[in-house]
Amino acid sequence: MAMLAGAASLMASASEVAEAGGDPAVLHAVLVKTASSSRAAYNLLLSRYPPSLSLPLLSRLPFRPTAASLTSSLSSLSASSPASALPLLRRVLGMSSALLADGPLSSLLRSMTPSLAPLVHALAFKLALSSSPYSASCLITLYSRARSPASARHLFDEIPVANRDPVCYSSTIVGLAQNGQYEESLSVFAGMRANAVDSTMYALSGALRAAAGLAVLEQTCGIHAHALVVGLDGNVAVGTALVDAYGKAGVVGDAAKVFEGLGGDRNLITWNAVLSAHAQQGDVQAVIGLFNQMMELGFAPDGLTFLAVLTACSNAGAATEAEFWLEAMQSKYSVKPGLEHYTCVVGAMARVGRLVDAESVACTMPCKPDAAVWRTLLMGCVVHRKVDMAESMGQRLLEINPKDDSTYVMLANVYSAAGKKNEEAEAWTAMRDRGVRKEGGRSWIEVRGRVHVFVANERRHEQLLEIYDKLNELVQKVEKLGYKEADEGFWHHSERLALAYGLISGAAPSGKVLRIVKNLRICAHCHEFFKYASMVIDRVIVVRDVNRYHTIKKGDCSCRDYW
Repeated sequence: MAMLAGAASLMASASEVAEAGGDPAVLHAVLVKTASSSRAAYNLLLSRYPPSLSLPLLSRLPFRPTAASLTSSLSSLSASSPASALPLLRRVLGMSSALLADGPLSSLLRSMTPSLAPLVHALAFKLALSSSPYSASCLITLYSRARSPASARHLFDEIPVANRDPVCYSSTIVGLAQNGQYEESLSVFAGMRANAVDSTMYALSGALRAAAGLAVLEQTCGIHAHALVVGLDGNVAVGTALVDAYGKAGVVGDAAKVFEGLGGDRNLITWNAVLSAHAQQGDVQAVIGLFNQMMELGFAPDGLTFLAVLTACSNAGAATEAEFWLEAMQSKYSVKPGLEHYTCVVGAMARVGRLVDAESVACTMPCKPDAAVWRTLLMGCVVHRKVDMAESMGQRLLEINPKDDSTYVMLANVYSAAGKKNEEAEAWTAMRDRGVRKEGGRSWIEVRGRVHVFVANERRHEQLLEIYDKLNELVQKVEKLGYKEADEGFWHHSERLALAYGLISGAAPSGKVLRIVKNLRICAHCHEFFKYASMVIDRVIVVRDVNRYHTIKKGDCSCRDYW
């Protein structure tokens, strides 16, 4: 009895040492000295040792090791040490494949190099673990990190519906959203809700990221309402995602309300999200005001903070302010500017016609200019009809990528605007001869939570005849206001079809805003058409193209005809 009491006392001491964060070697010594065979104590020791020490100990335990023991030994394995995960896996397989149950396999998967996803998936399948919720979730995350969203979705679909838990849904929703598979991500989120699976902060923030990518306001509002119901609207990750989603949908007022509602929980990521929302609209004054508030509260700005400030300057054509902030971020805030910051300054200068200054910045900045810099300059040349400089910028772009379709299109446009028909024809011929095809334009509009996608000369939509009838009606009314289309080929561009569908579907009742998203830059003809159309239909039309937001109201656009 005295011996048992002594052992119990020593075990209590070991537990105290472990709980206090002491040296695991002390705990090990206590266990050996007392000849203890406590599974709980040894599992605690295994979790405190790094895998390099805990795995050898597995073969010397005073009892037969189990999957739980292996899970404990791998608990200290970090996702930041992928190089050690594969050797550890080989070592465990050498000991006994029976040890690789759900827990230890998941610990290893979380630390694997993404390129190994197919191999470890095959192993998990062989061990009958590929459909186990925990291992499958880790595999889905691994595939997502490997930029293989199709494989991630396929794996998710193979999990029996009854086995799909919140972790499975969350990892799939987030992984698809991170890889730009926005519609797929929202589809999985809808399935999670339909199957009454509990929402997590990860699922909600992932779905909001997808909604932000599509700039779909109705979906964002629906997810926001769901977050309120499940009590996650105050979560800082969900709140930040909401700020971003509302901002990407162009509803800056709602983004600001969510931002204010987070109060003291706001972090730097939240501040950057609200700054970005205002920056997309070119609201320099609001961005600077928020920046000053952020500084007063003790937040240290980072590169993304200044990217938002400079984006606002670029969108507003505030070239002098852009130069000031580029200098200030280095001298006053010790943040080194990157290529994206210089690109914003180039864009601000190009917007106001300071093309020589913009080229000087591009040629003297400490980082090598990429295609985005020269494309920004080429766009400025097109707007300001600087043919000679446009040719130079186009040559630089084609040296980087001879198959850049946008370069040929912009060169043809600048030649057309200057009345150089021969050069315009040569640009189109060069594009054709080099086998370059113009990227297909797509526009989409959200109606009652469903996204409708259109291409030019659409032929597949179920309400095709009604759409074309409405568009023809719009064309006639616009012509009465004085707008004459130079080429009937522009009539059926994707953004115009989306506008017509929005009108016949009731997407914009009286006083409401029509919101259209396009994957490319809205063409000058459609931009002008929309200005007249806004007067005909007496609606505000918001178009988010690849460059910026266009808020078109009563014949005027917020971009001031530069984008």
